[in-house]
Amino acid sequence: RIWHSNEWYFSVVDVVSALTDSPTPRQYWGKVKDREFDQLELSPIWVQLRLKSADGKQYETDCANTETLFRIIQSIPSPKAEPFKMWLAKVGYERVQEIEDPELGTKRTRALYKAKGYPDGWVEKRMRGIEVRETLTDEWQKRGVKEGKEYSILTAEIAKATFGITPSQHKKYKDL
Repeated sequence: RIWHSNEWYFSVVDVVSALTDSPTPRQYWGKVKDREFDQLELSPIWVQLRLKSADGKQYETDCANTETLFRIIQSIPSPKAEPFKMWLAKVGYERVQEIEDPELGTKRTRALYKAKGYPDGWVEKRMRGIEVRETLTDEWQKRGVKEGKEYSILTAEIAKATFGITPSQHKKYKDL
């Protein structure tokens, strides 16, 4: 993997190797590329990045971010890829349900925090904090504040007034 454009990118051939047990994963990926992308005249959804090989040298390698890897995995006909495909279908279905009933998303968030082991009190405070943040950012948008730098400045000022440190200072402290 390699950090590129502010996100992780992964070697597609390595993923293909793990999901297929193919003795020639590079050739397997070449066939998937031809069948799923080239023949349909789709634009490549992966990028070429220099990664270190087993021989210690760096080579241009087909790489993909997480979203793109999920799309590629959908194109791999392999029993090992099936659990990922089933999970992607389940998550997609859940998101469609949440569009119809947004409260389901809130319930899912609570359940995820609880599954991670956070205590009920913490979960409730976190959920309230999210709600307050959304109300605040909605008000900022109404008043013409643009996302990005202006949000960062306002958030930093609120954090400094509330906690005595800015989010960037908190991150440095947290990383110690």
